[in-house]
Amino acid sequence: MGMMTRFRARLHALQALAKLDPQAQAEKTAQTVCLLSIVLLLPYLAGGHASILVGGVGLGYSCLVLPMVISANYKYPVSLLKAFVVKLKERCTDFAQPVVTFLSRVYAPVDTVERAYLRMTNIFTLVNQLVFFVLCDRVLVPNQRVTSLYSLMFYNVIAYCVSYIRELIEKEDWSPWVRMTEHSNIKHLAMSATKIVLEWTKAVTFIITVVFMLLVFGLEQGLEHYKPTLVYNFITGLYYIVTEKVFVELLLSFIVFLQLPILENLESLWVPVLFRSYTAFISFLFAVPLVFYGQYRSACIAIYLNVFLRYKEMKLNSLHNLSME
Repeated sequence: MGMMTRFRARLHALQALAKLDPQAQAEKTAQTVCLLSIVLLLPYLAGGHASILVGGVGLGYSCLVLPMVISANYKYPVSLLKAFVVKLKERCTDFAQPVVTFLSRVYAPVDTVERAYLRMTNIFTLVNQLVFFVLCDRVLVPNQRVTSLYSLMFYNVIAYCVSYIRELIEKEDWSPWVRMTEHSNIKHLAMSATKIVLEWTKAVTFIITVVFMLLVFGLEQGLEHYKPTLVYNFITGLYYIVTEKVFVELLLSFIVFLQLPILENLESLWVPVLFRSYTAFISFLFAVPLVFYGQYRSACIAIYLNVFLRYKEMKLNSLHNLSME
């Protein structure tokens, strides 16, 4: 008789539980999960036996229990805890809003100066290259202080030569004469003379540059203190190629010719983003060792100029254009 009574009571309890509101059932489940989580986390609170969790058994226990506890509490949050988190977010938002407004007003003049600096593309690129080369000096060849200047000078000379050769290849009008209008046969003598002088000046400058480069590298005069390593030349050369305009345009033309399916015919949008991301990442990678060397000022300057401003320039230009597509 007593067994039947207990069975009926249990049956009524199950029926009552089934008739409960789904929200109440979810709350009971969440409370149960919370209590079980506390029980499973008790070994971490035991001061005398906490050292057991450091070994292999403790590591296995942590790998098994912690993900389960986190996922269970994320899936079944307690309503009180959820309300507390929501209230905490609201308080943080109310507190952060005036702080963000104040900081934005203070940062506004700096932002204006940064945008003006980013619009000077050639100066911005040259400063980025120089800062990165100095980083490579201090990390890869710490005993050579002028390697960055020599390398940047040689790379600029090579870029000028490549640019001039490209101009000659792509040139369509080889006539030295400048006409009054596009469809006129009347020649403008003053402009024609100016054009001839400029073209000969470019040609002579190119020839002198190539000759002096060959003499410098052939005779090795003035290069006693310039001894870069192969790794240094590879890293700095790659950085210069993906930042200098003439090489970027050549690489873009080559990538467009390849017609890579992954780029979805958006090479002109993806390539600048990839190149700028690479330059920011490699600059940060070479700025981190300066922190361990105690050169905090140099590290901060490099991160600001080559990482933060590079990301800002990418966000305002190439990344914005890509997101518009």
